[in-house]
Amino acid sequence: MSIDIRCARLDPEEISRNYSELHTPLTELQAIQESARCLFCHDAPCTEACPTDIDIPGFIRKIASGNVKGAANTILSENIMGNTCGNVCPVEELCEQVCVKKTAEEKPVVIGQLQRYATDHVLENWIQLFQRAPQSGKKAAVVGGGPAGLSCAHRLAMLGHEVTLYESRDKPGGLNEYGLAAYKMLDDRAAREIAYILDIGGINIMTGKTLGKDFELAELRRDYDAVFIGLGHNAVNALGLENEAVDGAHNAVDFIELIRQEDLSTLPVGRQVIIIGGGNTAIDMAVQIKKLGAESVTMVYRRGLDEMGATEYEQQVAQTNGVLIRTHAKPHRILTLDDQLNAVEFEYTQNDADGRLTGSGEKFVLPADQLFKAIGQALDATPLDGEETPEISHGRIKVDESQHTSLPDVWAGGDCTAGKDLTVTAVQDGKIAATSMNEYLNHG
Repeated sequence: MSIDIRCARLDPEEISRNYSELHTPLTELQAIQESARCLFCHDAPCTEACPTDIDIPGFIRKIASGNVKGAANTILSENIMGNTCGNVCPVEELCEQVCVKKTAEEKPVVIGQLQRYATDHVLENWIQLFQRAPQSGKKAAVVGGGPAGLSCAHRLAMLGHEVTLYESRDKPGGLNEYGLAAYKMLDDRAAREIAYILDIGGINIMTGKTLGKDFELAELRRDYDAVFIGLGHNAVNALGLENEAVDGAHNAVDFIELIRQEDLSTLPVGRQVIIIGGGNTAIDMAVQIKKLGAESVTMVYRRGLDEMGATEYEQQVAQTNGVLIRTHAKPHRILTLDDQLNAVEFEYTQNDADGRLTGSGEKFVLPADQLFKAIGQALDATPLDGEETPEISHGRIKVDESQHTSLPDVWAGGDCTAGKDLTVTAVQDGKIAATSMNEYLNHG
């Protein structure tokens, strides 16, 4: 007996409605009214909370006065991917969390939506705010076309250096293009932002080129004056269970990429779907498969809600979209029928006397015809192998406060280094690295 996992559980029109804007863009009037709520704090806690150091009261004041271009300049000068971050940044845990307007009686200023409003203006009207400095005669290589690599490349190009960006996929963008939930990044938003970044000039992109396969780090160090590594996460963690490769079981990151790149009506959608994991990837996968027509979607996480990697806001997004979240349980066994996924057996978890998570011995079974694994990603440092390699610490490339690795001419940033795995922090890593690289290129 085969289990029915067929395409197009919903018609294209219903899928399109389900994948509409998570937040409707602000109108001009709404943006002006909202910006007027800002108190324009002198020592603004929102700016302190922003990983990219955007002068948040400064750009909001410009919106209030009608200077939207100036507001965008304030944002993009610190965060060249400010448009994406206006859509997906966890503002509820960063700038909006510490907004002084956030009280029992009032909500915080919607900083993320105001940031999107300002940056939409320059992208939609193609107002190029940046130009290159005189050419320095120096060359830099950037490995990885994700947020960290693009941020670094843009800043280096703006400072007058020639940049070659190597990207293993067919097009740049990394997480923004391939890994974010489609309902957060509609239409060609990611591609438009990348085109704007590249419009500054001085950045040559080599797609389909993979480190460790098509070229080596030693070659880059020989041919370029400085190198930036922004590999991101290039490996997916496994459950370590028998039957993990059974028909119907998928890596969430791979499936999210299909959602971003393929016709949504052609994707296989189960009826009873299980997501294993508690991070933002798990939430994105759960919400999207529900929007594609899955009848029941259950997220299972080994710890409690307050320990989930996904923010409370993201948890609410999942629950309001019909996703059931079950906690304190870990996968024990994948059950099959006729070589297809049939169910997953879980074991309840508990903390022992030392606070360590252990199995309780008590188990339960959830029927499933589709399973998504979203238990984290990791860095596979094999592509860096060679006579001289940057130091690796705790599974990530070790860097100092300027994103400098243990090699004198190599910097790194983004998810392949330690820190929060967020677009906004990756952008900041690339910006910091470019500033340090510029000092090195100019003065040695």
